Amino acid sequence: MEKSTIWTPANVVTILRVALVPAWLALAETQPPTDGAAISVGALLSAALFVLLALTDKLDGYLARSRGEVTTFGKFLDPIADKLVVIVALCFLLEHGLVNSWVLLLVVAREFLVSGLRMVVAAKGTVIAASSLGKWKTATTMVSLSVLLVLRALPAGPAAQALWWVGYVTLAAALVITAWSGVDYFVKSWPAIAEAD
Repeated sequence: MEKSTIWTPANVVTILRVALVPAWLALAETQPPTDGAAISVGALLSAALFVLLALTDKLDGYLARSRGEVTTFGKFLDPIADKLVVIVALCFLLEHGLVNSWVLLLVVAREFLVSGLRMVVAAKGTVIAASSLGKWKTATTMVSLSVLLVLRALPAGPAAQALWWVGYVTLAAALVITAWSGVDYFVKSWPAIAEAD
């Protein structure tokens, strides 16, 4: 059942997540990475804040469902908040040479594709059931970004080497799922976009 007010606990968490994105970016930009010999406490703090931002996605969803407070506003803002967190983090990592520009291109292109398809199929009155691919995409992306941000704070050594592998393997998995979920949505949308008006 959808509530008429937007000021539910779930929506407040979502709004805070959006508001904290520029705050996180401002903090991250002012914190230097490790010098290779010691942990960068500031970079580690910015990574921890990002992890908190990523986890709030689960929190607002849980609050909305458990309290029966699913709202249209929440349905609108929650996916935007998720995309904002991911894209801003990717831009930051790209700026600091930790990801390739193709990573950002694939993620943004997929979001444009799916958003456009959603508008078209909604106008046709078609409902496309959500698949588990979207959840896996978000989870693997958030894990990979979190690990890469932590990696930025760690000095060279076995821990950094292990995290390097974890970060980039999960990022590769996230990109595969991102592409796959985009293709899956396109295939499911094809009957609606191919039919004559």
